[in-house]
Amino acid sequence: MSHSFLTRLAAVPLARPHGRLRRVGQGRCVAEGPDCTPGDLCAIETEGGGRVPAEVVAVDGSEVVLMPLSGDSGLRPGARAWRSEQGGRTAVGDGFAGRAIDALGQPIDGGPAILAKEVRSIHGTVLSPLDRAAPPRVVETGIRAIDGLLTLGVGQRIGVFAAAGVGKTSLIEQIVTQTRADRCVLCLVGERGREVEAIWRTLSQRRDATRFTLVAATSDQSAALRARASGVALALAEHWRDQGEQVLLTIDSVTRLAMALREVGLAAGQPPTVRAYTPNVFSALPRTVERCGAAAGGGAITAVMTVLAESDEIDDPVAEVMKSMLDGHILLSRTLAERGQFPAIDLSRSISRQAARLMDGPHAAAARRAVAMLGVYDEARILIESGMYQAGASAEIDAAIKMRPALLGFLQQRQDERIGLRDSVAGLVRATAHG
Repeated sequence: MSHSFLTRLAAVPLARPHGRLRRVGQGRCVAEGPDCTPGDLCAIETEGGGRVPAEVVAVDGSEVVLMPLSGDSGLRPGARAWRSEQGGRTAVGDGFAGRAIDALGQPIDGGPAILAKEVRSIHGTVLSPLDRAAPPRVVETGIRAIDGLLTLGVGQRIGVFAAAGVGKTSLIEQIVTQTRADRCVLCLVGERGREVEAIWRTLSQRRDATRFTLVAATSDQSAALRARASGVALALAEHWRDQGEQVLLTIDSVTRLAMALREVGLAAGQPPTVRAYTPNVFSALPRTVERCGAAAGGGAITAVMTVLAESDEIDDPVAEVMKSMLDGHILLSRTLAERGQFPAIDLSRSISRQAARLMDGPHAAAARRAVAMLGVYDEARILIESGMYQAGASAEIDAAIKMRPALLGFLQQRQDERIGLRDSVAGLVRATAHG
């Protein structure tokens, strides 16, 4: 019978297992070992004696496909690769409140190292359907067009769809800074470094800066890091939701996340499908959406996810998939933006699937009338603006023309202006009374 000390000594790994690179390519390496699974992190030695972190994207027998996270310079065939203990996990906790971090959970705001006692999987857990709660109350964004006509609920998942240059970033900043939530987690995927700095400067100078956490992976960073950023942001949001807190999560943008996932999928050898997107994209996006929502226990993640459309028609695969999964979508119009309307929300093509549950009778009636009158005017726009329409020809068009100035005044709002929900509803009722 062996001594207990010898038994424990036999279980201690005296040599750390490692693999060796067999092939090195641009943004992709193939190694023989170590023993790991997709999503794990490895450290690869470089010619200079340093180590480059890399993510495992595929495993085929003893062959491991790795994507370096911080560039692939200095890597060579024969270099050793060790499996990292961090793997697909990230630190979470209150230490991240008021901080800006990268996709590895490291601070980028110049502050001290973050000490956290708890770690979570970046792949998270999806709430069971029966563990979810219907949105119990309204989320006040302070934006009249949204609160009045596209009312959102706590735990709702909403998408902001827009082509480039129509005010998406400005609208997102206004929602983030004006929505009252216990925590706000802002995830920037593939964004320009200048934009990251500008957004963080705005948030960090606020009196309530500790409510905000920024997770950023800029456009120059590897696809694996950009794809990982959303998982880290979701893990933080899930941690606070499980504490019973109300969390506002913003991912900007899902399109760039899908592009990063496509690069990872192609490196792993997956076949390209619609618009060259790989299958892993269409399996990851539903999970990203479903990890959000309100829990029956009281906490909630209210998600605002932006989608960059390839054109103003908003008909690319990522946009179509997201519209089918979200609890509503807000479409921004280039035409309205060019007319100087902010926010440039196309109300006839936008919807909140929870609005009917959250509006009382007078509010719902005013919202229906406003949308109907805007639609009537748009249908008759050519006749009206060309002077061909004669007053009295249609009572409905006459009402739309009479109501339009008041409705446009209601929809216009400065970016630094916050309107309370009661004032938004009262303003909508007044605007729709002009017809």
